[in-house]
Amino acid sequence: MNVTGKAMQVLTGFACLIIIIIVAIIIGNILFHGVGKLSWEFLSESPKEHFTKGGIFPAIFGTAALVILMTIAVIPLGVATAIYMHEYAPKRSRVVHLVRLAIQNLAGVPAIVFGLFGVGFFIEFVGRGLDRGLYGGRLVYGQPAIIWAALTMALLTLPTVVVATEEALRAIPASYREVAYSLGATKWQMIRRVVLPQAAGGILTGGILAVSRGSGEVAPVMFTGAAYSLPHLPTQLNDQFMELGYHVYVMSTQAFDVEATKPALYSTVLVLLILTFMLNFTAVMIRARIRKKLRNGR
Repeated sequence: MNVTGKAMQVLTGFACLIIIIIVAIIIGNILFHGVGKLSWEFLSESPKEHFTKGGIFPAIFGTAALVILMTIAVIPLGVATAIYMHEYAPKRSRVVHLVRLAIQNLAGVPAIVFGLFGVGFFIEFVGRGLDRGLYGGRLVYGQPAIIWAALTMALLTLPTVVVATEEALRAIPASYREVAYSLGATKWQMIRRVVLPQAAGGILTGGILAVSRGSGEVAPVMFTGAAYSLPHLPTQLNDQFMELGYHVYVMSTQAFDVEATKPALYSTVLVLLILTFMLNFTAVMIRARIRKKLRNGR
């Protein structure tokens, strides 16, 4: 290895070390200040006395429900979009090129813009339209709700799923498709029985990345459904909800006594990290199981 190669190896290793140290300091600080407040009461009760007592169970429930609804919305839409662009659309189609360009630009749009779009489109246009058409103008869906927050988050994470799925489809050799066609399979049969099983790992990778981003974003949900504090859990699609990220924001900026809420604040951040890791771990395990079945031919 020449001098330049050794220098690059040292520099890249040093960069990795710096990142590891920064992550260790952040997580260590959260653990040091957040573990002491964790208890069964903290995880199972509602906030009390301006967040200085009680727990965060409504925020945990709301975050999990939001991520699940977002995943249900974004995975089918993102996968279908990627399948059409890669398998059905003409390879040199100008329309597909514009769609890809739009998706790339969508990935760079600030999260708060998605929140404002969610208010204008989902709440004011779709929600109020449903109220006028189905409920005689009575306010049911034309207000912030968990369904609108989930759909807004689905749009936010859509580019991640589309790009990951399309890359997974592109990685499948063309010979697989040709063999399927030679055996008399139709295009949809080829996609359903050959392409999608082989691309399942990449599709789930996109889903994992979407869950990671969706569980930590605050700006979109604070406009479209998250509430300061609620005495009940969301049980219907048009209910508002509490969310861990927004709860952290509220405690750190709007609590009457920020110093008194610091123990609960650190513990809430720790719970948010644990919940995100658990959701990611579940998706990773599902992906590993699918890959194992494919390797075993089952």
